[in-house]
Amino acid sequence: MSHWSSRRIALSAATLMVALGLGLAPAQAQDALRPGFHAGTVIESFGPVATVDGHESLPASASFSVAFDVAEAAKPGSLNRTLESAARFINMHAEAGVPRERVRVAVVVHGPASFDLTHAAAYGRKHDSAANANLAAIATLIENGVEIHLCGQSAVAQGISRADLAPGVKMALSAMTAHALLQQRGYTLNPF
Repeated sequence: MSHWSSRRIALSAATLMVALGLGLAPAQAQDALRPGFHAGTVIESFGPVATVDGHESLPASASFSVAFDVAEAAKPGSLNRTLESAARFINMHAEAGVPRERVRVAVVVHGPASFDLTHAAAYGRKHDSAANANLAAIATLIENGVEIHLCGQSAVAQGISRADLAPGVKMALSAMTAHALLQQRGYTLNPF
């Protein structure tokens, strides 16, 4: 077995342990370890990536400012897939050689997904005492420079106050406003 194969197996085992430690369901932990994927080098605890041999070369000057939009809530106690996608975006471009400072990511949350951004007590009140599996991911993304915005209109509609939010989550006037302001700063909307 090559050094890299051993390293990938070790990283896969570490990813599984982290996923289980984050309270992810075994199916999600297993999904994180699907064949051909490995932990990223920037955000190792989630957002696994696949090495793609023969992909189109990225320009040496490549830079990305990408906004993810999420309205679909995760199942109670599960990690929101869009938060995972944000981590994957960072990890895959780091692996492709894009310097970290040239990859800016923002996540705009609205609608039913709003409670995925709340602290443990608010989330538990909404979801029959379920643990919010998104909290560690939110903290990790914010530590890695990701902006996370909650639609204020959705928050009011769902009875979520600023005090209910996980640390570091920003309350926007609306999701539309957050996207418009991000676009003015050069962010493009990720279509996935």
